[in-house]
Amino acid sequence: MRPNTAMPTDHPTSSSMEASSTSVFDDIESQVRSYCRNWPATFTTASGSTIQAEDGRSYLDFFAGAGALNYGHNHPVLLDALVDYLRSGGIVHALDMHTAPKREFLTTFRDRILRPRDLDYKVMFPGPTGTNSVESALKLARKVTGRQHILSFTNAFHGMTLGALSVTGNSMKRNGAGLPLTNSSKIPYDDYFSGATEDFLWLERVLGDSGSGVDKPAAIIVESVQGEGGLSAARPEWLRALSELCRAHGILLILDDVQAGCGRTGEFFSFEESGIVPDIVCLSKSISGFGLSMALTLIRPELDQWEPGEHNGTFRGQNTSFVTATAALNQFWADDEFAAGVRARAAELHAGLAQIASGYDGAVVKGRGFLTGIKFAEPSAASKIAAAAYERGLLVETSGPEDEVLKTMPALTISSDELVSGIDIIAAASAEVLGAPVYRGEGSDVRGSDVLDGDPRGEESK
Repeated sequence: MRPNTAMPTDHPTSSSMEASSTSVFDDIESQVRSYCRNWPATFTTASGSTIQAEDGRSYLDFFAGAGALNYGHNHPVLLDALVDYLRSGGIVHALDMHTAPKREFLTTFRDRILRPRDLDYKVMFPGPTGTNSVESALKLARKVTGRQHILSFTNAFHGMTLGALSVTGNSMKRNGAGLPLTNSSKIPYDDYFSGATEDFLWLERVLGDSGSGVDKPAAIIVESVQGEGGLSAARPEWLRALSELCRAHGILLILDDVQAGCGRTGEFFSFEESGIVPDIVCLSKSISGFGLSMALTLIRPELDQWEPGEHNGTFRGQNTSFVTATAALNQFWADDEFAAGVRARAAELHAGLAQIASGYDGAVVKGRGFLTGIKFAEPSAASKIAAAAYERGLLVETSGPEDEVLKTMPALTISSDELVSGIDIIAAASAEVLGAPVYRGEGSDVRGSDVLDGDPRGEESK
């Protein structure tokens, strides 16, 4: 969500206490802050899908910490595990040393996630955030193949450090690098040409032509759903074709599941529906389950060619994150019951958004699972609707190169009643910004399961 970049202005209030409690943010904090410009409340406590502000107002959360809170705020099972561990005097920081919490996490991740999906990966702890995982994946791909170039996709987002920025498409974020971002090229994401041309035709031709002058890349990095790029979702058959292309030419396939992973699309990994097995997988955000910093890089065993210490980070051994991650895996991923519930509620979300979209010309539902939104015909509409929703007590952001998509990302644990409340707020905010919806009889029929069972890119809702 692109923030309101106007310089802060002092607004006198009836409460000097309120003024003093917010002035320090303007006085001391860097101008780079963003979310607080759109949501200026001072937040204090949170539980589940509700956040409480200092002034007593409650907000329904359709943001979930940008996908870092898939199980909601302060889930009691995870909270108890964390508090018990801290009170026990357990070690908190341990770099990559052996600890009991790390052993328990690795054992649980293997038994709950990898083995049931017949996935054989080594687990690397690259550092605390998603961009650390991406950096390690790019470095390893270059080391293993001996090649430098990386291919990524239009409208991709992979992180804010220089290597991750080099494979990111967003021009505003790339401009922040302050220097040329090299050794990467962008290729069209699924449906970039609206079906007008075969997406991989050019790439297949040049990779097979020794006279093309195009160097074979070390890797191709892709998101199954472009969380920051406008909620474009790749079709399973497109991902399979990409995987086959990589294997045919000896190119490593990196799947960035930082935002779409950990259940957000209805399966633990967003690529499960396609049946592909990436060479490298990047995870972060909700892998700790509690909003604590943690990232993983999953590597096919034969690619694990690091020298000891060749990639490291001081905060790659946060044992509190291991504790909550293990609790989350045991609580939610011991069987398929939780994932089935996520898929059912995601269908409810899609149906509600599709009903809203059907009332406005050119509005389209995009995304998959609980990473779903509405693209409106007028690019500025989404930001205005998000602002109007905030005034009604809902936190919802925007996505896309022009912030043209209203992006909903609730906690996977949200109740049906909370989901309906949020959808109702979006409907009211849309009517405030765009006027009353106009439904056109049978043409506005909604098929709520399409986002999971049909074309995962969503459909025009009319």
